[in-house]
Amino acid sequence: MSSLPIEFVGSFPDARVRLDPPLPEVAFVGRSNVGKSSLLNALVGKKGLARVSGTPGKTRLVNVFKLPSLYLVDLPGYGFARASKTARAGFRQLLNGYLEHRDTLAGVVWLLDIRRDLSAEDLELRNLLAASGHPVLAVLTKIDKLGRMAARQRTTALARELELAADEIQPTSTVTGEGIADLSESILSVADQGSLR
Repeated sequence: MSSLPIEFVGSFPDARVRLDPPLPEVAFVGRSNVGKSSLLNALVGKKGLARVSGTPGKTRLVNVFKLPSLYLVDLPGYGFARASKTARAGFRQLLNGYLEHRDTLAGVVWLLDIRRDLSAEDLELRNLLAASGHPVLAVLTKIDKLGRMAARQRTTALARELELAADEIQPTSTVTGEGIADLSESILSVADQGSLR
């Protein structure tokens, strides 16, 4: 994916924004501090494409990036964010609206920090994703923070807890690059197969 041309389309406050031309969309969701921007940058090989912040919760709009055959969509994080309760509710409404109302949504990349236990919000999102009917690939971030054996054990435990098959969970590290090529291949398959594999 890093060799493909990519452009920033824009940031939108409306989950029903119309994108032209209509192409399949792959949405990225996760907790506010899970590393979505870093992962997007690693996938496309451009450090500054998605803004990485030291303050969780900076993504507050629907950020859209266009590849030749599909859109990558960075959605607001859930959970901890330095924002008012009303603002956090607005972020959640935007996220829910996107997952529920996009006919062009071909799949969801759900980022989870491998070191963290699942929160009530993670489980709530799992239910929302299941209800949406969209293909979901759970991506475990920051595996470089654990040893190899510990990372394998956590991956197995999280897959069991989330009731996911082995091919529905992908460990990654933006530091070492582990899992990034496999994730890229899964996302690009959307253009050929019409959904996330």
